[in-house]
Amino acid sequence: MLKLRSALAMIVVLATGPVVAAEEASCSGVFGADSSEALVIKTFGKDNVVTQEEDGTDGMTILTTRVFPNDPDRTIAFTWWDEDEHTGPNYVDLPPTMAGPHGVRVGMTVAEVQAINGAPFTIGGFWWDYGGYANIEKGTLANGDDGCYLSLRFAPADEDFGDLDTGPVTGEVSIPSDTPLLAKIDTRLQVLSISYPGPEGDD
Repeated sequence: MLKLRSALAMIVVLATGPVVAAEEASCSGVFGADSSEALVIKTFGKDNVVTQEEDGTDGMTILTTRVFPNDPDRTIAFTWWDEDEHTGPNYVDLPPTMAGPHGVRVGMTVAEVQAINGAPFTIGGFWWDYGGYANIEKGTLANGDDGCYLSLRFAPADEDFGDLDTGPVTGEVSIPSDTPLLAKIDTRLQVLSISYPGPEGDD
């Protein structure tokens, strides 16, 4: 079972103030499979939560509940399998200031994530709609706990590559995580999500 590293999942700073997210999130409580917009509001405070339609991939829109929407370093984004009731998380995007299970954080290099996983994995090629997603088939991060799993999306931190040939990591290709070119273009974790399968077990 994935646990919070701190003693509490949430820390109340003042009796009348909002609740501040703990440093590491787990697949339970407000981030768990039974979460809802109502629990998000109860946890973080109504004034800190906005639910609205947002642009998704392929021209689609997706209902998103954002916590601290005006602070990119703290913004947490929830999407829901049941968009009518705003329940059952599809995925939860975590901010750079919050670690996910096993200490994974936005901004980590591929080598740092591979070290946590304890085994190599592959990454989809960059610069297209579905680029940069990790495919982890073995290791610490391969098997979800409490019905959840981590979704990791990588991208080069800087696109000034000089004379480097980025063709081998471009488009619909599968890149081993220990490929030296990934380090040369400073590839880092850009999106970290706690994800859940759908009601029928479909991703």
